[in-house]
Amino acid sequence: MNRPVDMAASLDLGLAWQNRFAGLGEAFYTRLSPTALPAPHWVGTSPAVADLLGLDRAWLASPAALDAFTGNLPIAGTLPLASVYSGHQFGHWAGQLGDGRAILLGEVDSPAGPQEVQLKGAGLTPYSRMGDGRAVLRSSIREFLCSEAMHALGIPTSRALCVTGSPAPVRREEIETAAVVTRVAPSFIRFGHFEHFSHSGQHEQLRILADFVIDHFYPTCREAPGNPYAALLEAVSARTAEMVAQWQAVGFCHGVMNTDNMSILGLTIDYGPFQFLDAFNPGHVCNHSDTGGRYAYNRQPNIAYWNLFALGQALLPLMDEQQQALDALEPYKALMPAALQRRMNAKLGLDRVEDGDAELTETLMKLMAADAVDFTIFWRRLSHAVVGPLETVRDLFLQREAFDTWATRWRERLQAQPGFDADATQARMLRTNPQVVLRNHLGEQAIQRAKQGDFSELARLQSALEHPFEAIAGHDDLAAFPPDWASGIEISCSS
Repeated sequence: MNRPVDMAASLDLGLAWQNRFAGLGEAFYTRLSPTALPAPHWVGTSPAVADLLGLDRAWLASPAALDAFTGNLPIAGTLPLASVYSGHQFGHWAGQLGDGRAILLGEVDSPAGPQEVQLKGAGLTPYSRMGDGRAVLRSSIREFLCSEAMHALGIPTSRALCVTGSPAPVRREEIETAAVVTRVAPSFIRFGHFEHFSHSGQHEQLRILADFVIDHFYPTCREAPGNPYAALLEAVSARTAEMVAQWQAVGFCHGVMNTDNMSILGLTIDYGPFQFLDAFNPGHVCNHSDTGGRYAYNRQPNIAYWNLFALGQALLPLMDEQQQALDALEPYKALMPAALQRRMNAKLGLDRVEDGDAELTETLMKLMAADAVDFTIFWRRLSHAVVGPLETVRDLFLQREAFDTWATRWRERLQAQPGFDADATQARMLRTNPQVVLRNHLGEQAIQRAKQGDFSELARLQSALEHPFEAIAGHDDLAAFPPDWASGIEISCSS
């Protein structure tokens, strides 16, 4: 089946839709309907995102919801479209890109503010280039799980309402089956949207877009002294700095930080070849397609700045001089490391940053890297060691004397805090250092079961990821060391 959806008969979800992006003008998008998929079935749903949108949880399991969120049944009040953007991919100008397999339905007016709803994998668009407009079950499950896992970790992210599957064949490295992710965010506008209109000389559209973003998401930039577009760049830089600091602190590798994958709102978007670190390796490259290691874990902060610089270049036509953009970008260089140090201090149980804390952290990270210590397990065990013995933490290291020296310094620094309370500190650390993250092998196990039509492991994993800081009975295996075969998992841009 490869037919556009008939928009004549539409389903009323009882939601208040608005279509502000569609109001920007035809230069920004192409209107089109999703392309239907045969025999859809449920893969997974997020009741929390249903609540966010004001959807009834019970209705979300209905056949009508299945058809609507597969793209087979039009939804009343929506104006489906695919947006155009451009961007730098792996450091090179790629020219025009766009929503090659995502179709924006519109915005739901929720209590948390308007939320854009997209169907990813809903069929060909004018921006699909050599692609087929489809998503596969494997990558759709990964995006669904990681979107909700990141939200539960407190990291700014797009959300995922549901995943539906279909037996329709899709060719990647091998023949796979199709799926659609319904993803949600206040906006999916990217750095690449600005680059598109700037590089193509459409400066009036560039201004319209920038004004739209300022008016709806950064209103204080309008009142800032100097140029409002420079103020926008500075505000986006600050949000990006906080987001990347959170990535680094939890050991998250995005894998493909192209400018078209960077959110103007500082959200984590476009989950593809991502990975949470197992053994700590600062130079780890999670994307098998990234042969040059451009997006290695330890390069993410600098790549974010590179991308912000590209955004600044795109905004130059709206500024009085280049120096305004340079001045707007300068704070990132201090904000990002400061944000990361605050988060590392929180992981260490330290309630404020003092002289010497950066060196204490750096020494620890070097020890962890030298001994390939499991990132998540180390921090969780360290949390428990505030009021308990250090042996289980010490056992993670080969250089045990070096660790002992570091641990003595850490405990002295910890106990020197005014009003130090060991129980309260441990409780804070356990709320900061997760027990469960979406390791690649956990996702792979859920995917392999799902390919056989068994979604129970996906549901179990989703339940644990929604409560990452809690020790939940029956989920101990999800917090264990990865099996040996996990290191052989290869995740590429097709993922």
